[in-house]
Formats: sequence, C-alpha cells, structure tokens
Amino acid sequence: MKLVVGISGATGGVLGVRLLECLKEKEVETHVVITKTAEYILRVEHGIGREEVAKLSSRLYGIDDFTAPIASGSFKWDGMVIIPCSMKTLAGVAHGYSDNLLLRAADVTLKEGRKLVLVVREAPLNIIHLRNMLTAAEAGAVILPPTLAFYHKPRTVQDLIDFAVGKVMDVLGLEHGLYRRWG
Repeated sequence: MKLVVGISGATGGVLGVRLLECLKEKEVETHVVITKTAEYILRVEHGIGREEVAKLSSRLYGIDDFTAPIASGSFKWDGMVIIPCSMKTLAGVAHGYSDNLLLRAADVTLKEGRKLVLVVREAPLNIIHLRNMLTAAEAGAVILPPTLAFYHKPRTVQDLIDFAVGKVMDVLGLEHGLYRRWG
C-alpha cells in the first residue's frame, strides 16, 4: 500500500505522527507533506521536529514543492489522510483551492477517485466548518473527527490517541491492535 499523509496546522499533530509510526510498522509506503504551522505546533505541543517526521516517512516533501510526484494523478497511490486537518485546510480541500502541495495532493486524490480521509480538528464547529465538511464529503472525502470513545476503557492519553488513529486505520482497511473493539 502507498499512502499520502498530510499534517496540517491544528492541535493534535501527534495524531499524524502516531499514524506514521503505525504505517511504518506495517511497511506502508508514505509520502508526507507537513505545513509550516503544523511544524511549529508539533514542536510546541510535543517537542517533535521535522527530522522526526522525516524518519517516519518514506518520503517527505516541502509544502511548496509542486514538482513532487504527489502533485500529479499519474503518480499512483492508494489513498490520502490529512491528520489533523485544520479548518483552513478543510476549506481549501472543499473548494479546490490548491495553493500548496498538501491541498494539490488532496485535490488529485479526489479527482482520481481515491480515498481521502480528513481528520478534522476544531471545536465548537460553526456553520462554515459544517458546510465545508459537507462539501468535502459530497466530493468523496471521508470526514473522521478524532472523537473520544470510552467502551475500550482508555486509561491514558495515549489510549485516546491510539483509538483515533485506529479509526483511521479501519477506514483504510489496515489491521491493527490499537484499541479493543466493542463486543
């Protein structure tokens, strides 16, 4: 499997890092784009720099590198996840505003009919956020907010992170043991 992973500038960049760790364990080829704001937030919230993200990635691209293979539909990949997906990035995806490589790759993912998962991060949501989510979903994106659940009896923040990442892995059809399933 070959996936594009985007990390945009919303709190929760650790979700993207954890997804990359899990994908690396599964030997999934990952093509990663991280926004400048996401880099800043990862450093502030978790002490994680671009170098650590690069080590978890098969390939890491600059946000303005429109020569990257993921800028073209002729480069084949199986799907894309933007985790976390800021409201700014959601708006760009929903309205085809591809002014950086992350948004261009999302646009290509949708136009080529590939799976696009948006792990949207904001609360509370206003009507513009909701409309943008609806527009993105109508275009084919899967909207997957990292919501809390308790049936798996989480004991740590890491358990909650793993639950959210496990839901993404479920949507991608990848087996995992990140949380105990219901029943």
